Amino acid sequence: MNRSNYYEHMKELAHEIRSSYGLTSPRVLRSDLRRIYKKQNIKIDLWPHKFKGLRGAYFNDDYGASVLLDKNLPQDPMVFTMAHELKHHLVDRKGQTMIFCDMSNQNKIIEIGAEVFAAEMLFPDDIFITSMEELGIDEGECEAETIVRLKQNSRTTLSYMGLAKKAEFLGYAGRGTFEGVHWKKLEISMYGEPLYKRINRRRKKVFV
Repeated sequence: MNRSNYYEHMKELAHEIRSSYGLTSPRVLRSDLRRIYKKQNIKIDLWPHKFKGLRGAYFNDDYGASVLLDKNLPQDPMVFTMAHELKHHLVDRKGQTMIFCDMSNQNKIIEIGAEVFAAEMLFPDDIFITSMEELGIDEGECEAETIVRLKQNSRTTLSYMGLAKKAEFLGYAGRGTFEGVHWKKLEISMYGEPLYKRINRRRKKVFV
C-alpha cells in the first residue's frame, strides 16, 4: 500500500469510528474520546511532568493498552492527541508496543497517518466541504478570517492550524496561505476577548 492509499485508509477508519460511536458533528470532546477509550479498554495515564516535544505515547504490554498524556494540555490539543493515540491502538498495535509521539518522529508514515486519522475524526472532509459551501466559499477563496468563522460556528476541537491544513489540502486555499497568521489575535479582533478571560481579569482586580 502506497502512502496516499494508506492515508485514505486512515480517513476511512476515522469515519468508521465516528459512525460506531455516534459522532455526527465536528465538535468532538474529551468525554467522547474517554468513552471510546473505555470501550477499547485503553487506560489513560495523565502525566503531570513535562517532556520536551512529547505530546503523548501509546503502550501495549502485559498490563494491556494505555496512553500517556500531558496532564496540562488544553482541550483542543488534548482531544487531538487522544485521537492520534487511538489510531496507534487501532492500527499499530503489534505484540508489545511502545510508540512515543514527539518532534523526532513526526515525519514517519505511521505518525502522519495518526495525524490524518485524528484530523478526519475531529472534522471530516465532507463536513468541511459542506461548511465551506454554507459560508459561500469556493475553491481558492478561503482566508484566515474564514477559518476563524468556521471554528467559531462549528465549535470544533480541531485547532486553527488543523483547519488551515485541511483548507489547503482540499483546495480552498493555496499552500502557504496561512503562514504567519496569529490565530488567537485574529479571533479576538473578530469576536472580542473570551468571556472567561474578562472574568479572570476582574477577579484579579478584586483581590489585588
